[in-house]
Amino acid sequence: MKRTPDPRAARRFALASALVTSTLFTTAACGVPEMPASFAAPELPAGVPEDVGLSSERLARLDGAMQGLIDRGELAGMTIMLARHGRVVHSTQFGMRDIAAADPMLEDAMFRIYSMTKPIAGVALMMLYEEGRFRLSDPVAKYIPEFSDLQVAAGVGPNGPLLEDADHPMTIRELMSHTAGLTYGLFSRSQVDSMYREADVLDRESTLRDMIEKLSRIPLRQQPGSRWHYSVAVDVQGYLVEVLSGQPFDEFLRQRIFEPLGMIDTGFWVPSEKADRLAQVYQYEEDTRSLVTREGSGSEGSPYLEKPRLFSGGGGLVSTTADYMRFSQMLLNGGQLDGVRILSPLTIDLMTRNQMPRDVPEMAPGTGFGLDFAVVLDPVEADGVSRGEYYWGGAAGTWFWIDPVEDLIFVGMIQQFGEGRPDVRSLSRRLVYQAIMEPAAVADQ
Repeated sequence: MKRTPDPRAARRFALASALVTSTLFTTAACGVPEMPASFAAPELPAGVPEDVGLSSERLARLDGAMQGLIDRGELAGMTIMLARHGRVVHSTQFGMRDIAAADPMLEDAMFRIYSMTKPIAGVALMMLYEEGRFRLSDPVAKYIPEFSDLQVAAGVGPNGPLLEDADHPMTIRELMSHTAGLTYGLFSRSQVDSMYREADVLDRESTLRDMIEKLSRIPLRQQPGSRWHYSVAVDVQGYLVEVLSGQPFDEFLRQRIFEPLGMIDTGFWVPSEKADRLAQVYQYEEDTRSLVTREGSGSEGSPYLEKPRLFSGGGGLVSTTADYMRFSQMLLNGGQLDGVRILSPLTIDLMTRNQMPRDVPEMAPGTGFGLDFAVVLDPVEADGVSRGEYYWGGAAGTWFWIDPVEDLIFVGMIQQFGEGRPDVRSLSRRLVYQAIMEPAAVADQ
């Protein structure tokens, strides 16, 4: 089921005014913030595609392709949002929020954004960097003593990995670029990965402090700085925020990022009054590839309906397309939105530069990694368009990219796991860029 978008009234977000104090949000605790019923907030500007050099006719191809994925039963539902030159010019919803309940996808549906939590955690840590609390070259163990003298797996042993000393202590820069020697226990097979699984490092019923204690008893998977390897590093960053700020991680995010930016539907859990907006999660049935509900993911019985003990910086947040657009626009604006400054322009520039070691220059062909963002270094090799584009995605299919060259942001959200899931990021990118009639890159030549 598709709702016809009104491009002149592309979704106007409820935002928090820069003048609103945190007292307006005290009832929200550390979950998704709540606004007073009478609260009137400013709006992010909206426009039509032609206002910003895009073709409405060609953007219809984007909607047609996304709707086709729904019609063919490859996805249950989706929301997408496109902004250029600071104006939202396209916002559409497709399909169903919950197939069994016959609930259509909502404009303000709430999604588990999983690893799209990571850039938010990175921004939080860099706010403390700007306050002079640490240097990127500092050893992590300077602030987390439990990580002192961590050893490294050097080979396979009969009862666990053979160990060697680390050739240097992992640094905060390495932590933020997934080169610190940590792992997830999920995406590779090694004796260290097995130890992560046995320790249940990211147990939702534990705390960030518990996680650190577990990690302190497990060797590093590889030498720090030796390779890019996706890991729990951003969860460690969440704990580092707590140590450096003296605040619980969820409170820091709420007070320093979500409230100032008006991200009214972003938090670590969904309050009961918003539960009917939480999108159902799907996966393919093994034999028929029909869509089936992922166990425990609905608006009843989901763990996301209760406050967790583990505030996962690597994957714990729920959000909406509109909220994440606000966060992304802040980044593209050089760290500020609606008069609220979160970071400086130079810090945003630092976060979106390639931070990979000199002998490990890329995460993937044409793609490096900054501080909690993937960064396009060579658009040809990366199958991209603009050098300097930065992006990431979430395990259930949420995705976004920010293109500073074309002054463009795209945010898309689905909720689906499993092999064979459509590559919506690649498809949406092609269909967005073919709709640009006034490319900035050409205009600058």
